[in-house]
Amino acid sequence: MEHVPARQAGDTRWPDWVDQRLVTRWANLGISGLWPHQAEAADLIHRGQNVIISTGTASGKSLSYLVPALSSTLDGGTILYLSPSKALAADQLRALRELDPPGLRAATYDGDTSFEERAWVRKHANYVLTNPDMLHRGLLPRHAQWSLFWRRLRMVVVDECHGYRGVFGSHVAQILRRLRRICARYGSRPAFLLSSATANEPGVFAQRLTGLQMAEVTTDTSPRGATTFALWEPPLTDLRGEGGAPVRRPATAESADLLADLVASDVRTLAFVRSRRAAETVALTTRAKLQDLVIDGEAPPELPGKVAAYRAGYLAEDRRNLERALRSGELLGLATTNALELGVDVSGLDAVLIAGWPGTRASLWQQAGRAGRDGQDALAVLVARDDPLDTYLVHHPEALFGRPVETIVLDPGNPYVLGPHLCAAAAEIPLTHDELDIFGPTTKEVLADLVGDGLLRERATGWFWTSRERATDLADIRGAGAAPIQVVEMSTGRLLGTVDEPSAHSAVHTGAVYVHQGETFLVAELDLEAGVALVEAGTPDYTTFARDVTDISVIESLRSHPLGQGELHFGAVEVTSQVVAYLKRRAQSGELMGDEPLDLPPRTLRTRAVWWTLPTSAILPLAEECLDLGGAAHAAEHASIGLLPLFATCDRWDIGGVSTELHPDTGVLTVFVYDGHEGGAGFAERGYARARDWLTATREAIASCECERGCPSCIQSPKCGNGNEPLDKAGALRLLAVLLSPEPTDTPPFLPEPTDVLPEPTNAPPLPQEPANVSPLSRKHTDMPSLLPDPPDTSPLPQEPANLSSLPLDPADVLPLSPKTQDTSDVTGGRAARMTDGG
Repeated sequence: MEHVPARQAGDTRWPDWVDQRLVTRWANLGISGLWPHQAEAADLIHRGQNVIISTGTASGKSLSYLVPALSSTLDGGTILYLSPSKALAADQLRALRELDPPGLRAATYDGDTSFEERAWVRKHANYVLTNPDMLHRGLLPRHAQWSLFWRRLRMVVVDECHGYRGVFGSHVAQILRRLRRICARYGSRPAFLLSSATANEPGVFAQRLTGLQMAEVTTDTSPRGATTFALWEPPLTDLRGEGGAPVRRPATAESADLLADLVASDVRTLAFVRSRRAAETVALTTRAKLQDLVIDGEAPPELPGKVAAYRAGYLAEDRRNLERALRSGELLGLATTNALELGVDVSGLDAVLIAGWPGTRASLWQQAGRAGRDGQDALAVLVARDDPLDTYLVHHPEALFGRPVETIVLDPGNPYVLGPHLCAAAAEIPLTHDELDIFGPTTKEVLADLVGDGLLRERATGWFWTSRERATDLADIRGAGAAPIQVVEMSTGRLLGTVDEPSAHSAVHTGAVYVHQGETFLVAELDLEAGVALVEAGTPDYTTFARDVTDISVIESLRSHPLGQGELHFGAVEVTSQVVAYLKRRAQSGELMGDEPLDLPPRTLRTRAVWWTLPTSAILPLAEECLDLGGAAHAAEHASIGLLPLFATCDRWDIGGVSTELHPDTGVLTVFVYDGHEGGAGFAERGYARARDWLTATREAIASCECERGCPSCIQSPKCGNGNEPLDKAGALRLLAVLLSPEPTDTPPFLPEPTDVLPEPTNAPPLPQEPANVSPLSRKHTDMPSLLPDPPDTSPLPQEPANLSSLPLDPADVLPLSPKTQDTSDVTGGRAARMTDGG
């Protein structure tokens, strides 16, 4: 239990340059001025400086940009507001209309905007709220239709920018560079204001995201009520999992109990869960528990109706109605994905439940900050999943409290990201030599490859896009890849939704359980050639999770240094994976029911990895003690993947892993952890920079688990391809002890001690590229989320245009064991196993 004390507010004032008409309207809403951090950011942007404001949840960051933005519209300027989600943009539009400043013509421009409304927005709006998808596919390619807007553009607001990390963030970084280029063509030079939850080194991140120098505002002077933060570990059950390991009660089931208790006590509560399916399940279970209270005469009959689910995939009108009901108090409990993590105004909440580690400290505090937004005291509860990282955190609260949040990792220079955006930029306006610096130092190399592959044509005046195809189609900024798979109900022909093609292998394979708006379906057939998954209604009492097998080969080691008695490497690898089976587990208890084979084609991914090796001389004493070296490496791999999100701004499903007692490319025992995105995402590089801290935490997590031989809380992977066999918990501890043994050469003399600052990704040479394939960042190696009953947000529910709330899936993770036996397994939540005779 942690108590976060209350904080008193700083003095308020209005800057002298704010129009009195705006001051009067805010005064009518009870706002008497700006707190010091708001005034500092507003003054900077008013003077034309680029600035990032990085303060806590509910610290009034919106006013920091609204004051200078609305002042600009009064002077005839235009404003572009970028949000990572439709919900946040809609909430901002509601606030603007409530304020009703003179001369404001604000409108959203996203996937929910009709064609008639879009024409009006282009001609008349002076405050446009959109998202990176629409900017990429709509505004920039049709820049001529927006010429009046661009010429008067004074300010670009990038809200909740901490969400732009990894591959998605790298894409957004290049979109912002294309935006700057378009603005320059129309004679404008807007100031950029970035708004972020508390971040480590926000100025460095903002510069990497925009390519511009940034001032920082980080001192929070807003008032805050006290928060009680509890860490909750569900109890062990009598059930046994793979290898007879004990199984904890699912975090979703525990969260549903807590949500029912809080709602019954009239406590307004948000329950954050990891998947769309889990949001529906928690809401249904909570309503059922409240209905039992009604039957027993312990609750009013309307109480179950005060609980609902909220997630991407609902119609826009339904989402807005849920947001209004939550704000008004009509709803007391809401189970939601991270779609409500961002700055949507849901003031009046008393408590927040977080079912499973949300991936980063920044997300944890962002979600916890949804409660207590009116300055009142609040309760936040992190309910741990049966997972190595969650278990480590509840037993090591010092890793959460009093620690800075993570550095935000992105790599705009990734050639798989940069190449498609250079094509898009050339299609918008031919590229000239003078414009190359805006896209980064590797631009000339990537352009040469694009010309060689026939995607661009070079002339004396620059580079030209000559194809009739849309260049923006080369860059799928969320990494979905090929055309989506349509999910169709067999009996009616009704289109239920779509799933991106890589996710389809693990989400809508034949036999998968598919949930759509509370209805459950079974996938009868997945036809990849036709792009269709046929489903039929059903009521299974189980959930399904895919497994795959994975092989990995080393392309090039880019950096290395000694680590203990072994070596640590960072470099380029090629990963080949194939979904080969799926598991069935009881929905409520998590009990394993068995697995079924699948026959799906393999997928190949070129990415970056961190790996460590131990020579034969170091492991020979362990072998002489009859330790299972393959099982020890396997267990260490599982646990290390589970702990990496504590040191890099990634989610478990962003990374994968492979371990082997003897890898053909290294000739020794090797454990790999790789980025699950084409070209890499910076996560493995982060692991390389923090290797000793990361692997020390991994060993501590294994050692502190109370189980005897290994369980899902320490070394078992929910989607291990070989049924979590072999695993050796004691061997993993010994193996990591050898690797972490103090050696004077642990830290290379040419590298600084590991810090929270990630080395510039551009220092490393680009990955070798495949012939005539420069756009494959749209491809992503994916797999099903965790086998635990509360997997990440990857359920195959309807996807909407420009809705960025869905999360990427976890890439494969594997374990080839020895020259003769090879087990491919995963640690992030799922890999199918394969046994191979080496011959």
